[in-house]
Amino acid sequence: MWLRRFLLALVVALLPWSAMAAEPSPAQASESVRSLLVQAQLILTNDPAKAQSLLNDAQALYDQALAKDLTNLAPQQATEISTRWADLTQALKNQDVAGFAQQRALLWTHLLKASYAIVGQAIDSGKPEQALQWLPVREFRNATRFSRPNGDAARAIEQWKQAAYSAADARTALDADLLDTYQAKLNESLRTLRSAAQKGNLIQQAEAGAAIQGYFAILEPAYRSQYPEQADTALVNAENLRQSALSNNQLEAAISTFEGSLSGFRAAPLSPAEQVRRAGQLRRFLSLVPVEYERGVRNGEVTLDLEIQEATTFRNGAAAAFSDLESLLIAIDPSKTQQVASDLRELETILTAAAQRTSVAEPDVVQAKVDHITTTLAEIMPADWQKSSLEGDFDVIASMLDQMENAVAGDQYDLAESARLEAYAVLESGPEARLIVFAPEYKAPIENLFWYGKDEFTGLAELIRQKASLSDIRASRQALDKQLDLAQDALGGSSTPEAVATSAAVIVFREGLEAVLILASLLASLKVGEQRGYRKPIWIGAGLAMLATALTWVLARGLINELIRRGDQEKIEAIVSLIAIAVLLLITNWFFHKVYWTGWMANFHAQKRRIIGGKAGLWLGLITLGFTSIYREGVETVLFLQALVLEASTQVVLAGVAMGLGGTALVGVLVFGLQAKLPHKKMLIVTGVMIGAVLLIMVGNTMHIMQLVGWMPLHPIRSLEIPYWANMWLGFYATWEGIAAQVAAGAFVIGSYVIAEHLQQRKTEVAVKRQSVTAK
Repeated sequence: MWLRRFLLALVVALLPWSAMAAEPSPAQASESVRSLLVQAQLILTNDPAKAQSLLNDAQALYDQALAKDLTNLAPQQATEISTRWADLTQALKNQDVAGFAQQRALLWTHLLKASYAIVGQAIDSGKPEQALQWLPVREFRNATRFSRPNGDAARAIEQWKQAAYSAADARTALDADLLDTYQAKLNESLRTLRSAAQKGNLIQQAEAGAAIQGYFAILEPAYRSQYPEQADTALVNAENLRQSALSNNQLEAAISTFEGSLSGFRAAPLSPAEQVRRAGQLRRFLSLVPVEYERGVRNGEVTLDLEIQEATTFRNGAAAAFSDLESLLIAIDPSKTQQVASDLRELETILTAAAQRTSVAEPDVVQAKVDHITTTLAEIMPADWQKSSLEGDFDVIASMLDQMENAVAGDQYDLAESARLEAYAVLESGPEARLIVFAPEYKAPIENLFWYGKDEFTGLAELIRQKASLSDIRASRQALDKQLDLAQDALGGSSTPEAVATSAAVIVFREGLEAVLILASLLASLKVGEQRGYRKPIWIGAGLAMLATALTWVLARGLINELIRRGDQEKIEAIVSLIAIAVLLLITNWFFHKVYWTGWMANFHAQKRRIIGGKAGLWLGLITLGFTSIYREGVETVLFLQALVLEASTQVVLAGVAMGLGGTALVGVLVFGLQAKLPHKKMLIVTGVMIGAVLLIMVGNTMHIMQLVGWMPLHPIRSLEIPYWANMWLGFYATWEGIAAQVAAGAFVIGSYVIAEHLQQRKTEVAVKRQSVTAK
């Protein structure tokens, strides 16, 4: 007896959190009891005597540190725990390891239930110290981006203690935290039970069955409040499941019956904001399933296992989000909600069969199934859920970056690049439009880390191209995560309709301002003589560009989103920009040295008249100039506005577009009015400067886009810090290629002007000499 007491005192003294503690806290004592029982279970067969000693130590510690408080504060749970001690003793005598594991799991969940009850009572009776003392007797869910994060009950109770929260708020936080945690644990235990049954692990199977019953006992009051007529049946189903898990009799039927009881049950309700977030995750993750599956299957065979794994991961993420929303969707349309649940299970079966090579479905089958789920969800989801979710988008970005790391770990750098591009596409099609307006300082750092890098971190695209080590890629990924977190925090409160409309107005004004400068520059010098006739084709080109922009808006939901998914939208923008620059460089000479241009055009007409007919060729070139200059801005505007439509509504965005167009029109009036008042020569000078500036901006932005899509090399100037406003408004980026291209463009314009003037001067001198000779 004295030895047992000595060992018990030693256990308490050696508790890792306080070697000097006179008496362990409830959490310390509970965890020690749990640990001693686990050790007893592990040696029960090989050393029954030692197992009995450990069981006795655990019970003695419970009696010393927990029993009195539990009897006073949670008498029902104390009675249940006392019964478990007797059952544990009997299982040990029978050397029934599975029975011991089951009783151990029940005892632990009884302790969790007791703690929950005590903390709730302490809040209700105004005892924050007692609540904080017992709250650590709990479990935590494994939070992932596929699941809801833990609520912070401890923080809420601390705030309540300091009078910053009300008792009602603290109780709400407690319920949301613990109920959500234990429902997640129940679901984990169900998965463990199925896995153990497949492996024939009876001990793990029995323990999981008991844990399921114990967790459901904690959730039962919440379940009863939602399903009062089914609660008693659900309790019976939980008990039957526990017994089937121990006896291994009709276990699958018992699991299915119990899962049927849980259909649509959500213990901790979702807030409206969390509903939108989970709906966004559901739609995003679901859309990625066929993309990944198609990459991993070819000609009826799995060619890339990692892609099938990723497709399964995204399906699981969608299923987790749907599980959180299921009870709310059932209230809207039970039949269609059950159809979605059934389709998600069928999708899981398809993916599992492909992963196991038992049956490999064609990608069209997976796409059709996902399309059916998406269509059904669109029919039953509230309108607010179908808007873009900022948090959901950031969750998906993080998931795609996880996929990138997994691919690098498997030495599959081509898949890593695909995942990186997918993450960047989600950023562009979702948060970037708001980022440009509300937190522009984060756009450049995030873009740098996605692509070529800056300062001490090399960008992910460059690292993947170099096939860098996983540790190097993780370092840049961590830096990117930090910037994404900062951006998400900065954007957290700016999703009101007013904010979205303002965002749309700023985007339209920015792009419209550049278009106005181009048009003003092109039209300004075409005001005298025959040149006035050249204004018309430019206006025609601009008008066609506006129509094309409107058509692009109409096609945005389909074509543009597909381009975004494939990472092609920037390539299209780069092509349009290159055409615009080429035409603009040619036209610039006209504005700077009209005489040289006139001579060149005369030669041009002479050579091309036979092919397209002189004036028609000129008109075609001017129409192309007007079209490409304006449509380039239109494409970029539509891309950004499409993201805002998903976040708010078409009406809200169009209101912002109207404001932006109004501001653009005002600037246009001022610019054209200023030009009208200038003398012709000064107007040409102002026009030349304007179009030269636009040319430099366009060259800088186009080089940047070409570097992003990998068409141009990139070498960052790490010592040069260029602010975001210079990137956005002037096209200046800290890369040697970008600055060199702008210098070259400027040199071309200035150099061609100098050469033309020199030629004109020589032409004049020759003419003077000829006149002198003739006079003689």
